Amino acid sequence: MKAFVHEGAELKLRDIEDPVADKGEVVVALVTAGLNRRDLSIPNRRGDEAEALILGSDGAGIIEAVGEDVTDFKVGDEVIINPALRWHENSDAPPKGFGILGMPDHGTFAEKIAISDEQVEKKPEHLTWDEAGVLALSALTGYRALFTKGQVKKGETIFIPGAGSGVATYLISFAKNIGAKVIVTSRSEEKQKQAKELGADIVLDTNSDWPKELANETVDLVIDSVGRATFNRSLEVLKKGGRIVVFGATTEDTIDLNLREFFYGQYQLIGSTMGSRQELRSMLDHVTNYKMHPVIDRTFSFDMAHDALNYLKEGKQFGKIALWIKDE
Repeated sequence: MKAFVHEGAELKLRDIEDPVADKGEVVVALVTAGLNRRDLSIPNRRGDEAEALILGSDGAGIIEAVGEDVTDFKVGDEVIINPALRWHENSDAPPKGFGILGMPDHGTFAEKIAISDEQVEKKPEHLTWDEAGVLALSALTGYRALFTKGQVKKGETIFIPGAGSGVATYLISFAKNIGAKVIVTSRSEEKQKQAKELGADIVLDTNSDWPKELANETVDLVIDSVGRATFNRSLEVLKKGGRIVVFGATTEDTIDLNLREFFYGQYQLIGSTMGSRQELRSMLDHVTNYKMHPVIDRTFSFDMAHDALNYLKEGKQFGKIALWIKDE
């Protein structure tokens, strides 16, 4: 089969041996896969590692083979891959043994994947293959950050710095679905327009004066994945006693924090990452009940995987980037 791998400090599309379903596993013939910023960092983290690793955390496809003791799935089932490995029940933090598909385990940028049957879920019928392939990682991350950790409620106001990321687009839709008010920011006029069309109530230029622009708003919850560039600016617009959930740091990891201002404001700082299978299933129910459709910026053919990663690196997309794996 063909796979897109990191091998010896190179990224390449090459032939590798087809996977086989061991006990408790299924082989999924992938139709589509989704890109995440994690895919950009893995080559740097591996350096010149000689052993080939298939990249990719998100994907959707059709079960081609089932191993011994698999009872919940059969050949021909349409499924999505759950990239949050070995985290079944919701908990305050991931359990020991938790990992993310795509390193060190082989990922989804391949024609096939062998994976535990505990890591696949039935594909929502209303989703196209492109939409299903980009769903799990970003939507699960956003769902846990917003509902499990952020405890969002109908009528509350949510502030999301950075409107164009895949997670941000899911956050906008999730929050609007349950009756929350959504405020987002972006430097790009085009992304501001797209966020408004998606349902955001207020869209700000990233370089604007946020406290001035939001003087008449009460922000109950901030969900931030940008890091140093926005963290303290977000605190400025968060109400006293409000919640800030952090699930990423696309700028710098470290920040300067005035502790006295923080504890006098009695803010709540909450960390979040990915999510459990229980939350993934709740997210899939939400997506199905509200007939949500992931926002896809572009779809690349499998032989253009290099171009897809370069496009992701540029950061110009609004929503998700998909790879079409299956030959038409």
